[in-house]
Amino acid sequence: MTERSIRLWRFACAVLLCCACFVARPAIPASAAWQPMLAVGLLKGQTEVSLSVRQGTANLFADGKAAGSVPDGATLRISLRTDSFLVNGRKIPGSTFVVKPVGKAVLAVNGKLYRGSLRLLRRGNAIQVINDVQTEDYLRGVLPSEMPPEWPLEAKKAQAVAARTFALANRGRHKSEGYDLCTTTHCQSYSGIQVERNASTAAIDATFGQVAMYQGRLIDAVFHTDSGGMTENSEDVWGTKIPYLRAASEVRRATQPWQKEWVLSVFSAKLHAKSDVGTLKRIQLSPLQIGKATIDRSVSGRVKTVALVGDRGTLRLSGNEMRNLFGLKSTLFDLRISGNRVIVTGYGYGHGLGLSQWGAKAYAEQGASAKDILVHYYRDIQIKDLYKK
Repeated sequence: MTERSIRLWRFACAVLLCCACFVARPAIPASAAWQPMLAVGLLKGQTEVSLSVRQGTANLFADGKAAGSVPDGATLRISLRTDSFLVNGRKIPGSTFVVKPVGKAVLAVNGKLYRGSLRLLRRGNAIQVINDVQTEDYLRGVLPSEMPPEWPLEAKKAQAVAARTFALANRGRHKSEGYDLCTTTHCQSYSGIQVERNASTAAIDATFGQVAMYQGRLIDAVFHTDSGGMTENSEDVWGTKIPYLRAASEVRRATQPWQKEWVLSVFSAKLHAKSDVGTLKRIQLSPLQIGKATIDRSVSGRVKTVALVGDRGTLRLSGNEMRNLFGLKSTLFDLRISGNRVIVTGYGYGHGLGLSQWGAKAYAEQGASAKDILVHYYRDIQIKDLYKK
């Protein structure tokens, strides 16, 4: 037999054995340094999933009981039957199927590599896939997606602390769906091993276990792409005052400029989703001055409310409602009618709360440390070691 044939033969034997009975397996050694585990929802609604093992072997478990092992390079094609998983054509009874890598092995689901274990759950007639991964390994698949690896080290270290804190403070955010965090910007962008970069991993290692805390508790370390010139107070975005999420200045103002425009009739039609004001005739909104509050703008200059006057009535919308309705990059904008068009000009990208990623880069380029950056964007916090190597 070839080496590959031998591996596949061994795997077939293991699957046949686990169908007849559960075999006890030695426990996988724990990490030398404790750190929290995170459950990340990768896929749901799947009728079939392909799993493979790279750089080592993996053990299988069904409903918590040992169910064989998988050799290096093997692929499992998994679907559902009435009371079992169908794994490469063999039935394995249970509603939870887990693949745990041994040693330095890594796992792939539908071709994408991840660190940690993969847990498959029966959800009706479909499969849900969850990645159970240690916090530091999770961050390796987050940081390069959230901040370019070539950016200054101190900016990346600040981002690493913010991302670690956010993840741990938001464990259980998707509890009703059976996991902690999703892979999108609703939580944090997480793409597994394929996005890992040495420069990003260095920032994670340099801040191992460090988190941001306020009065002894993990903060909700939210962040965004670019503030446009000044970050925001939480109550002007979420309606609730959070003491560490206060407006903060930037090195530069009027950053990341953007513009959108619509034909007047199209803009008016979009407003009908909120109220039929007819054709837009006038806009009541103070001129934008970054860092200056007015009756309809926050302390950073973001829009709090705007009055849209049509020939059938007036509609008042918040800045966030405008952003969602018209797909604006931020609420730091001016709005005007010009002839037969409505023009929006603005700055920044994102909600404006907490750490500004481009702002962190600018401060790092001026010599600020990661701690300097963090305490600037999150008021009165402390940087603590939640766990150590």
